[in-house]
Amino acid sequence: MNDMTLNNNVRMPMIGFGTWDIRGEAGKQSILTALDLGYRLIDTAQMYENEYIVGCAVKESGIPREELFLTTKIYRPRTTYQKAKSGIEQSLNELQTDYIDLLLIHEPYKSAPEMYEAFKEALRDGKVRAIGISNFDAEKYKEFVRSCEIIPAVNQVESHVYFPQLELKNLLNSYGTQMQSWASFTEGRKNIFAEPVLKEIGARHGKTSGQIALRYLIQNGIAVIPKSVHRERMAENLAVLDFALTPSELSAISRLNGNSSLFGWY
Repeated sequence: MNDMTLNNNVRMPMIGFGTWDIRGEAGKQSILTALDLGYRLIDTAQMYENEYIVGCAVKESGIPREELFLTTKIYRPRTTYQKAKSGIEQSLNELQTDYIDLLLIHEPYKSAPEMYEAFKEALRDGKVRAIGISNFDAEKYKEFVRSCEIIPAVNQVESHVYFPQLELKNLLNSYGTQMQSWASFTEGRKNIFAEPVLKEIGARHGKTSGQIALRYLIQNGIAVIPKSVHRERMAENLAVLDFALTPSELSAISRLNGNSSLFGWY
């Protein structure tokens, strides 16, 4: 699977498996299915309350830990240095691992710089391989990097064909931060799978609308973490690296951009 090099030379898969609202035994089985199909990046968060089943699935899969990339995020109850530090230990315990590949601040809290001190310490101690942020818009990002010392490796944000945030992506790249998309399929806010432009382009390539939507992001240099509990859809989401959109197709898709969040984040 294609991957990318983050600003500290850590390699991260371009396509990962998102676990938002995946719970319990059924959730664990979905993660095992994803791993069986070839996913190697699993994205979770303390807010999702499923780090433990992610850890269990990783262990049950039998895949060597070094072949996997685990991302998690620290959120609101852990917004001081000391609480973030204990939160990192909590995630390590829940995930049943000695290290986290990518640790993110889940939202742009006022105390994010203080939390980041704990992140940097964990990075130095080898408990984390890369650190970053999530849901920071351009202004909050620029404010954060003025004093963060270590430039975030990743900013995970809402990004899909209706709001790709390519200007933000270019800004992040200028500082050395990789953009990663959540809600690549809009989480049902819009019926992306019935979008005529995507269906028409998909027919030309023998791909689904969802595959075209993911390819658009990837071809613009944006990493993705789509979520599905259906094996067939999981497999489809991985099969987006064997074709390329033409300049005219990219242009047609770009006209879907409404320049507005579907979630009210920005």
